[in-house]
Amino acid sequence: MNNLAKPVIFLLCLWPGAYLIYAVYLVFTGGENLLGPDPAQFLSLQTGEWAIRLLILSLAITPLRYLLNWPYVFRLRRMIGLFAYFYVCMHLLVFLWFMLGWQWGNIGVEIAERPFITIGFSAFVLLTPLAATSFNTAQRKLGRNWKKLHRLTYAVSFLAVMHVIWIVRSSYFDAVLYGGLVFVLLGYRLLRKYSNGVKGFTLIR
Repeated sequence: MNNLAKPVIFLLCLWPGAYLIYAVYLVFTGGENLLGPDPAQFLSLQTGEWAIRLLILSLAITPLRYLLNWPYVFRLRRMIGLFAYFYVCMHLLVFLWFMLGWQWGNIGVEIAERPFITIGFSAFVLLTPLAATSFNTAQRKLGRNWKKLHRLTYAVSFLAVMHVIWIVRSSYFDAVLYGGLVFVLLGYRLLRKYSNGVKGFTLIR
């Protein structure tokens, strides 16, 4: 089962992006429109939602490992984190392509004048060095600084939640859900660090 977990999770993480790329291909080749009446908005929402879902899932790996006594899930954390960055890049690509039309001169204006874009772009900037240093070579070279750097994941998650809050128009359910999950995961991390009772607690022995 452990041997199958990684390829299965890989395919599950890849599937939404592959579907969206296929849907865009169909639209540009005159095929069926799977993106709805507003393809740009659909793509932006889907890529953004999958980015934050996988980011939160990567944060949940540590609690899952200790609470459920699943040591092998640590092997999935890097892959899931990189997939989160993949969807963040897709989200940014959708913005540049479908919303800005590759008008590079307007990027600075959009970032400066629209707070939700400022927050989203800040999350992308912070996440980029985390993705670049997620490999074993970087971990060895950075030593203890590697863990300090990768604690920025929580800051990125907070910015992602703020990004969602800023752009929702009718319902704050997703923002509350994602924010609550980040709060719980960060709270567990802090309690595990400073409380021996939490540190030794596990649901499955």
